[in-house]
Amino acid sequence: MTSTRGRIAALLGAVAVVAGTTLATPAVGATAGEDRPAPGSGLTGQAPCPELPDFTCGTLTVPLDHSGATPGTLNLAVAVAGNTKAPKGDLLFLTGGPGQPGVPLVKRIVSKLGPVLKDYRLVMFDQRGTGDNALQCPALQEQMGASDLTPPTPQAVTDCAAAIGPNRRYYGTAETVGDIDLLRRALGDHRLTLDGVSYGTFVAERYALAHPGHVARLVLDSVVPQQSYDPMDLAALPAAARVLRAACQATGCTTDPAVDLAETVRRYHNGPAVLDALTSYEFVDPNYGGIPEALHEAAAGHPEKLQGYIDGGHEGDAVPAWLLSQGLHASALCADGRYPWGTSDTPVESRPAALERTRQQLTAEQTWPFDADTATGLGSLLTCLNWPQEPVPPAPSEHRKLPNVPVLLLGGDRDLSTPLEWLHQEAAMARQAQVVIVPGAAHSVQTRAASDVGRQAVYDFLLK
Repeated sequence: MTSTRGRIAALLGAVAVVAGTTLATPAVGATAGEDRPAPGSGLTGQAPCPELPDFTCGTLTVPLDHSGATPGTLNLAVAVAGNTKAPKGDLLFLTGGPGQPGVPLVKRIVSKLGPVLKDYRLVMFDQRGTGDNALQCPALQEQMGASDLTPPTPQAVTDCAAAIGPNRRYYGTAETVGDIDLLRRALGDHRLTLDGVSYGTFVAERYALAHPGHVARLVLDSVVPQQSYDPMDLAALPAAARVLRAACQATGCTTDPAVDLAETVRRYHNGPAVLDALTSYEFVDPNYGGIPEALHEAAAGHPEKLQGYIDGGHEGDAVPAWLLSQGLHASALCADGRYPWGTSDTPVESRPAALERTRQQLTAEQTWPFDADTATGLGSLLTCLNWPQEPVPPAPSEHRKLPNVPVLLLGGDRDLSTPLEWLHQEAAMARQAQVVIVPGAAHSVQTRAASDVGRQAVYDFLLK
């Protein structure tokens, strides 16, 4: 989703968190009464976070299984700013992945949201299975790093599932939504303002659907629609033509990169690797400088330069689990996703035939400038192809509208990780939608875009 593909290490910036006051003190604007934390249900272990002033770190203890059927608890790290008199209440910033932590990114987010942080108290937390408590799958982590497009080996997938064990079913978005509501109560809030990036938008949407009365506003940056991500990337595949042609026009290149991409994939059957390289490179250069020339040479029979980009992207995706856990990534996507074979409660042995039937039915219109083998050969899809059969958590209806609150949907027109087609799909589900597209920007507009257009839109929206 992700997704959250590409050079995640470049997204993270400096790793530091901050110091300060009392976590369970409601910000101004929080409603007293039933939403105040019950005795013993707040945040524990409160202490100043290292290196930055005005934040406090603590621990939120949540049930492993919010239904109560399976015993056990998890401890989630939380960081909360010290401005308890923030007039607009708490702003919960949700990171992506799935698998990316929250607390190590506080410093970076503060630097991007500074103009609104006198009015809001910033809250960030490590979603279950991330950060210091990241799910560990060494082989899968080594093979995929921060990518959700690199195809893993079946052995790495099954070893990962075995290492996590049967509790892997409790690391999907539904359980994270439950965690957020406990965090809201621990903070003493009646309503939260949520700002999500990439997979964080999906979490925000699912929280809003599950708890519509406890949401004040939503910022959705690099949007994954509430129906969940498409494991065959049937929006991103054709979007590559639009994105590369726009970048080519902006840089004055003289070739047609979409036509060259189609010929390259036809010639070398390397669609997943090329798409992975493109979605990694958008974090480096949203203009995709050098990519059209490499595609043109590859289409003419000289793939060396393109292979260099592919190899470089894979090297750049190498990250440890505490920065992006592939164990959590697999657990969440396989719990949440819908695949050609159905969901993860489908027997493993029947899945390949269903995938092959889907491959045969895909049309060039759906996949061009890639092909059907690309759509059915992507990493996250193949991970879940081999993920063990397990019960699937209940999900809200795909057709339910978001609650009647203001929603800002933010995207870059060069984003292949979460293409604009997904943004417009989700905008149709919002009653009060404001859409801002930032020209020349790629994934994660608030933290990565060179232009301030998107960030200013967030400031204006949150300070209304």
